[in-house]
Amino acid sequence: MTRISGRIVTPTAVIPGHLDLDGPEIAAIVPDPAAGDDVIVPGFVDLHCHGGGGHTFTTGDADAARGAAAFHLGHGTTTLLASLVSSPFELMRSATEAYRPLVAEGVLAGIHFEGPYLSGARCGAQNPAFLRDPVPAELAELIKIGEGAVRMMTIAPELPGALEAIAYLHENGVLAAIGHTDASYTQTQAGVAAGATLGTHLFNGMRPPHHREPGPVVGLLSSSAAVELIADNIHLHPGMLTFAATTAGPDRSILVTDAMDAAGMPDGHYELGGQEVIVADRVARLAAGGAIAGSTLTMDVALRNAVAAGLPLVNAVAMAATTPARLLGLAGQVGSLLPGHRADVVTLSSDLTVKSVMRAGAWI
Repeated sequence: MTRISGRIVTPTAVIPGHLDLDGPEIAAIVPDPAAGDDVIVPGFVDLHCHGGGGHTFTTGDADAARGAAAFHLGHGTTTLLASLVSSPFELMRSATEAYRPLVAEGVLAGIHFEGPYLSGARCGAQNPAFLRDPVPAELAELIKIGEGAVRMMTIAPELPGALEAIAYLHENGVLAAIGHTDASYTQTQAGVAAGATLGTHLFNGMRPPHHREPGPVVGLLSSSAAVELIADNIHLHPGMLTFAATTAGPDRSILVTDAMDAAGMPDGHYELGGQEVIVADRVARLAAGGAIAGSTLTMDVALRNAVAAGLPLVNAVAMAATTPARLLGLAGQVGSLLPGHRADVVTLSSDLTVKSVMRAGAWI
């Protein structure tokens, strides 16, 4: 029996005490007011990550994917989707085949295709050369060869055939996310009605809100869909982060990194989807045009930033683990410190800095 002591963050409260583990599972929470000052949280669940530690998910290379997953594991992310950017179908297909064994092994929780069915007007750092309207045959083939590995796809709902594509994804157990979109409020809500359950990095890569045309931001916040929030204090002002998270609530708000391979690496020149990226003072931007190109964020920093912005610790932890785990269909397995759940545990110091990481009962 392994015991971890500190302030244990459950889905409803912070409990001073001991987390007792039985092999790879959580056995019990034993309250103890004198348990210590460490903060014990569930392993983070990142639904949107392109790489880190000098390794990328965007090229479909299995060794690079292992390196990126290992980097983020060291920062407390125990469940991770490998996010690609808009690409030719050949790359989407080969990446699915390359990552399928990693999903079966548990290195990855699945694949997220951010594109290529996105708005050219709101493509951000997505390569416009690869954007196109949804192709039903591509979706069908990716889902078939993925054998459950394809877990999420970001689509702009205003594109021709997008609502049918969203419905198809939903029917086949793939999360459909609305993002990189110039959709109106009505088109956004039509996407949710068709089966979209998530908004990709809310505010970023979207038509901004206007009081006479609320657009996708308000369309998503006023719907049943969850919303991704990049808490790096670059993509979103802390006040905007708090506003969105409070409006949607912790059950519909999700912290993501949107990290690229430059996360954890020095400033310099990098590449994303065939485009040059320059990272300076933690900020990644396209060399041509200056659009923000992903982030250098890790989930532990996202959690600290969310709490520093004024969100309660219990809510921020739910946004970093519990809510994304539920969206992935993993509630009851990961994302919460509860008896019977997998022992994915991150020990933080009182200032929320990572001290140690455990996955399935084994220390990393």
